[in-house]
Amino acid sequence: MRTFHRFLGFSAALLFCGSLAMAQNSADASSELPKQIPMFDATALDRSIDPCVDFYHFSCGNWVKNNPVPSDQSSWGRFNQLNENNRAILHEILENSAKATNRSANEQKIGDYYASCMDEAAINQKGAAVLTPDFDRIAGLHSKDELPSLLAHLHREQIGSLFDFSSGPDFKNAKEMIGQADQGGLSLPDRDYYLKTDAKSVEQQKAYVKHVTNMFKLLGDSPEKAAAEADAVMKIETALAKGAMDRVERREPSKIYHKMSETEWQALTPGLSWQKYLSDVGAPAVSSLNVAVPDFFKALDLELKDVSLDDLKTYFRWHVVHSAAATNALPDAFVNENFEFFGKTLRGTKELQARWKRCVSGVNSELGEALGQVYVEQQFPPEAKARTLEMVHALEVALRQDITNLPWMTEATKKQAVVKLDAIQNKIGYPNKWRDYSSLKIVRGDALGNSMRSNEFEAQRDLNKIGKPRDTQEWGMTPPTVNAYYDATENDINFPAGILQPPFYDFKADDGVNFGGIGAVIGHELTHGFDDEGRQFDKEGNLKDWWTPEDAKAFEERAQCLVDEYNGFIAVDDVHVNGKLTLGENTADNGGLRIADMALQSALEKKPKEKEEKIDGFSEEQRLFLGWGQVWCQNQTDQVARLLALTNEHSPGKDRVNGVVRNMPEFRRAWGCKSGAPMAPEKACRVW
Repeated sequence: MRTFHRFLGFSAALLFCGSLAMAQNSADASSELPKQIPMFDATALDRSIDPCVDFYHFSCGNWVKNNPVPSDQSSWGRFNQLNENNRAILHEILENSAKATNRSANEQKIGDYYASCMDEAAINQKGAAVLTPDFDRIAGLHSKDELPSLLAHLHREQIGSLFDFSSGPDFKNAKEMIGQADQGGLSLPDRDYYLKTDAKSVEQQKAYVKHVTNMFKLLGDSPEKAAAEADAVMKIETALAKGAMDRVERREPSKIYHKMSETEWQALTPGLSWQKYLSDVGAPAVSSLNVAVPDFFKALDLELKDVSLDDLKTYFRWHVVHSAAATNALPDAFVNENFEFFGKTLRGTKELQARWKRCVSGVNSELGEALGQVYVEQQFPPEAKARTLEMVHALEVALRQDITNLPWMTEATKKQAVVKLDAIQNKIGYPNKWRDYSSLKIVRGDALGNSMRSNEFEAQRDLNKIGKPRDTQEWGMTPPTVNAYYDATENDINFPAGILQPPFYDFKADDGVNFGGIGAVIGHELTHGFDDEGRQFDKEGNLKDWWTPEDAKAFEERAQCLVDEYNGFIAVDDVHVNGKLTLGENTADNGGLRIADMALQSALEKKPKEKEEKIDGFSEEQRLFLGWGQVWCQNQTDQVARLLALTNEHSPGKDRVNGVVRNMPEFRRAWGCKSGAPMAPEKACRVW
């Protein structure tokens, strides 16, 4: 995965998407002890399948047959297995922190946050009255002139309304942080969910309106009033969606970078006082900011002129209850209704997760570095970091060799590419400096208050960065996270401790599966620095063209080959993979496995005996491909497969395997595939 910033983000889960939470009494629920996940699983193979015909099902066929999606999940793969193991470890940490008497400041915060979330009886007893302060503030809105203050209040609680505002690096001067305003204010996963007119989309739109209606009814509104309110919400959000930029277009960095003064921003939306908003939201003085999508703010201004004040109040009221329901800090009826639509309807999840799972996820989301500090002490010794860095360096050597030998790139651009590669910062395991939560108040028994104060703490921490040099040591993921990312504006790769274990990495395993697992993932993140987006940023993280025109053209021609290839893959039913949306990740997958193979060959040159040996009947190079294949063993509901195909920058697991190996001569050689076989087509794509 690659990201520019959490707010303008181009990021998505590298391997899996988290399931939506549920509400159920979990007095009898307990986490299982973590189970050892094999680095390579020979029983997962389906040897009846020719690897040259369908390598994914050769690698994963029996795993797919024997690992259906659990009832509380929408996707199930080896990523999810590891995530569940980590969650069990975090569960034990939080249970101990909640019960202990002699606790550190961080243990008090994570323990009391968790205990408050788990106190389902107290949450049900308080009911929706906990939302009264926000509802009263909304009801007290007398005119649209007061909108900036209300929006500032909601945004400080991280309740998404109308638009988004935060800090972010200046694309042309990435060492400095500036304010950034972007499109927002939607509840459905993407703008296209409001705009598409096919039968499935219309069905989901109707289901969403019904869900909003039900939530208003739970707040005590009559069925007739609730239905009218839901229609008002849908109308406003659809107008915002029409003004928003689509996901594919947002992948072009220059299209979401429009630096302007506050006065210029104000000219886009005369109906809102940005001076008042910035003051009330707690932002430092803003001399300039990035208005990511100016046309959205023009559309927002027109909508604010057209919509009534009462309908706006309804919209804000909806977003308050929608946000709170997702925190599991409202009574069961609200959480269940939230799951009914966002879990069952959109993702196909059959039942809600146990409460302890949701509460563990909540603490990791809100207090991730406090929880992560304890996790790292238990699970990630210094030698694990050192071993990972050794592999990173091996992959960097391979990528440098790959760049140097590219037949389509001129020497001038190669030189700049190597300069950028050498400047990539490697952040492994956990931050060098832990986040300071001392100013955050966590009160046992106040579940929603804890969530709101955590949100406000994070909002203020983020806004305080505006006008200051960028902290390049900050992390965008918590240490227990099973994921990784590349940040183009920092030019760094980030590997949390959570992913640095089987099935991705095991220092006891052979080189083949290790390079096919974590080696290919490391190669993936390094390659992001040179995909269609990352290549537009220089070694300092600045948006700057360092390519010769002929090299840029050659790159685009090769990238288009990948677009066309992946456009032909079917994600689910009649929904195809979007080759343009997934281009960056597909480029990184293809490049990552290729340089992992190069690094493996270099490692084996030093171990001639191992190069000739076979394990489980496979050579080391074959095991590299099997390691890559088994990382992506996966089952999904049809609903989540459709959702991800429309919104996620990553291709489905089967296409991340077959789509890559079919482009590699190294794979054909290792498996003896004849030209023209499905995994050895006559036309192959290659960028890196």
